[in-house]
Amino acid sequence: MGSMDSTSSDRTAAARDRDSDGRARNARPRDGLGRPLPYGAQGVPRQPEGVVRRPEESVAEAQRLLDEGKPFHAHEVFEDAWKSGPKEERELWRGLAQLAVGLTHTARGNVTGGARLLRRGAGAVEAWAAGAEARRRPHGIDLPGVVAWARELAAEVERGNGAPVDAGARAPRLRGAS
Repeated sequence: MGSMDSTSSDRTAAARDRDSDGRARNARPRDGLGRPLPYGAQGVPRQPEGVVRRPEESVAEAQRLLDEGKPFHAHEVFEDAWKSGPKEERELWRGLAQLAVGLTHTARGNVTGGARLLRRGAGAVEAWAAGAEARRRPHGIDLPGVVAWARELAAEVERGNGAPVDAGARAPRLRGAS
């Protein structure tokens, strides 16, 4: 049958989800941690992709999603900022996206991958901030506090029993303690 290979959900390659431009888009519903659910299941609303926000709006939206226990969705917000923001800030937003993915993995119970991404994101944010003292609180973000949070969580999950963490309860405070 040629290109009609069966996928894991018994859907054919020709029937894969596409957006209006023909790009592959998985329309499967997802849970709050971004894990795909079976077609037809009730999922959480997806974060729209490609949204251009002011940096302060990105920080506020990401914090809201983190507080709701949706770090996967917060990662999407950071990714949009990374792709649409000024070139000199891309490494900051990429590092923040890695931190959100690290929290996602720890919440899913992937201790090794979660800790690795938390440390990688912390290193990226720290490296970006090393450029100047003014980079310690870009857009109101408490970078030293966020880096400390990531490293502490990585160490904690590695010392623990491998149990998933509560993403909402362990969310970082992007703008510091409130």
